[in-house]
Amino acid sequence: MDYATHNPNGKIWIFWTKDVNCTILENEEQLITCEINHVMRPNQFITTFVYDKCKDHLRRTLWDSILQQSTIPFPWCTLGDFNIITDPEEKLGGFMYNMRKRLEFISTIEASGLQDLGFIGQKYTWCNQRGIMSRIWKRLDRGMANNRWLETMPLTSITHLPSMGSDHYPLLLEMVDQHHNPIKYFKFLNCWPEHPSFIELVKNYWSGHIEGNPIWIFHKKMKRLATTLSDWSRNQFGDIYAKVKEYEEAVRQAEENMINMNSNDNRSKFHTINAEYNRYMKIEDPILRQKSQLHWFKEGDMNFSYFYVLIRGRRKRLYIYRIQNDEGSWVKGDAEIVEAACNYCQQIFTGEEKYIQQQDLQCITPIVTD
Repeated sequence: MDYATHNPNGKIWIFWTKDVNCTILENEEQLITCEINHVMRPNQFITTFVYDKCKDHLRRTLWDSILQQSTIPFPWCTLGDFNIITDPEEKLGGFMYNMRKRLEFISTIEASGLQDLGFIGQKYTWCNQRGIMSRIWKRLDRGMANNRWLETMPLTSITHLPSMGSDHYPLLLEMVDQHHNPIKYFKFLNCWPEHPSFIELVKNYWSGHIEGNPIWIFHKKMKRLATTLSDWSRNQFGDIYAKVKEYEEAVRQAEENMINMNSNDNRSKFHTINAEYNRYMKIEDPILRQKSQLHWFKEGDMNFSYFYVLIRGRRKRLYIYRIQNDEGSWVKGDAEIVEAACNYCQQIFTGEEKYIQQQDLQCITPIVTD
């Protein structure tokens, strides 16, 4: 590591390389808050590293600091040793945990808009390392993030690594921008049947001869027809995604100009921009309307025949990055997720060899014959 820093009491140390630009925003006895920029992600994000006090009354200053930082308008994640659990299942061994201690912590999490990132690996992050009869495990370490973080880096994960000489288990926080090998699904566009050559194309292709049983024939025809329609669409309509981006950028710019030009001394410019905005909103191309998510609806009670609604938002790929098993642990990786899902479905859909005690049914009037 090329750089390092620590908090006043030396309980928290942070190391980083030259690939990371780290700016310390807050440095206290129980936390260090950093603004981080990485060469792989130029946009800034905020991370708070925590080492909480053991006494309840000493933690309140940390809760206050977290509440203040929750107003940060950037992706924000907090990670570290909070010295407290949120659920009885996060402790194993010893006396029953006094759950009243968690109330302030849970209230702070909810008020700050933080969400637990879950974990992959073994369930607990701390052990008192005593004899087997006196041993206690707890999940004292965790990572939490706000909505902006989850929207920017939805594939964030935390792994509980094996303990190496410490009573705490290391936490590995991994941030992935996107899945490198996404599955490309076939998408049927509503405007295709309106094209003069569509019906004839499907009819000619579907009448082709394929050997096999009916299900196999149906499967092969559907698969090949999807590829044929995709190629046909590119030849007929061109690169629709590039056109969509062009129109969406024009709409975004027109909206931004409308917001900036709403004062009385700029009414002439405002009308010009408004006309430009309406021109882009009334896209005639049906394929662009569908792909850019521009929809129109009839409204009988309105003075206008149609009004346009622009549904804006960041496009997301549906991808299962991790799932939680029955033990509460997070499973990551395509093969592991498939195995966990199959095991779960096999368990709930597999019958047990249980026999009905006939004497228990004597009080019920028989209706169904043998």
